[in-house]
Amino acid sequence: MRIAEVLVGQNDSMRAVLRAIDRSGFSRAFVADSSGRLVGAICEADVRRALLNGAVLESPAHPLVLDVGISTKPEVGRAEAIDLMHALGVRELPVVDDTGRVVGVHTEHALAGALQRHNAAVIMAGGRGTRLAPLTDHLPKPMVTVAGRPILERLVLHLVGSGINRIFISVNYLGEVIEEHFGDGSSFGCQIEYLREDRAVPLGTGGSLRLLTRFGVIDEPLLVMNGDLVTDFSVGGLLDAHSGGNVVATIATASYEHQVPFGVLEQTDGRLVRVVEKPVSSWPVNAGIYVLEPELISTIPPGRLFPITELLDQCLERGRPVGLWPLREHWQDIGMPVELAQARGQA
Repeated sequence: MRIAEVLVGQNDSMRAVLRAIDRSGFSRAFVADSSGRLVGAICEADVRRALLNGAVLESPAHPLVLDVGISTKPEVGRAEAIDLMHALGVRELPVVDDTGRVVGVHTEHALAGALQRHNAAVIMAGGRGTRLAPLTDHLPKPMVTVAGRPILERLVLHLVGSGINRIFISVNYLGEVIEEHFGDGSSFGCQIEYLREDRAVPLGTGGSLRLLTRFGVIDEPLLVMNGDLVTDFSVGGLLDAHSGGNVVATIATASYEHQVPFGVLEQTDGRLVRVVEKPVSSWPVNAGIYVLEPELISTIPPGRLFPITELLDQCLERGRPVGLWPLREHWQDIGMPVELAQARGQA
């Protein structure tokens, strides 16, 4: 369908609006000026209400024009657009270029069947990010932007778009910047609460989880992740794998590859068997995303630095099984300038 077929003009009638809605199957028609720039939207329900109140099909529709509320850019990926739609509860998301012209519309059907989950999520966003200085001298690392959006906002939208509606953000360094941006989470389609560390006593990736005890009972497996990740991992896939794994914790794993820059000589008893030219080996590595059974929270010591890896070590020492779940989707840790440049498409 051509984009012109789903747009109406500022002076079009209610009949034209209903025709555009009928052609597109949308819940509303998008209004553009004579240059194709987005002006607003008209909802089908508002047109029908106006007709019931005495308007006729040839009545001008411009009194019904409302602000679109949100749009996206052509360079924003489909997955991120879908996350945004689901988080904000909109069925269509217009795509506008830098001049404001409508060039496309993301539609609701890609969201069909999304599952709401009772699990809560914790995003670790309290680190200093010294390796990204001076960029992080006045900005928390998770608030660094990739493709025009803070990394942490991408994560929040992805979680909400995957059915997670209760999110805790662990804050320390410049935490007020994060809290001011997200507030209570209502503008992002979720409830956001904050695990506030003492600035003088950083708790690490595991220690801040003990602060969850201040917020009542957590009775579902808890999703925990670092706040400096660019990823569209399957939230439901990880949670389902954990629930079916008979484990107390699950670690999402990425694949790290290393290429030997030489020809490797395989031998037996001092004789060459074969030459393998510049072989590549790979290993599963910690992706900084976990699912934990709620009972583990009470085992975390209060008030001291406690990496989450220490919690996992404790599980193994006590004979409690820990599962691994391989990520199949895009994943990138943003810890150093070269990684940030890669995420921004600059390297």
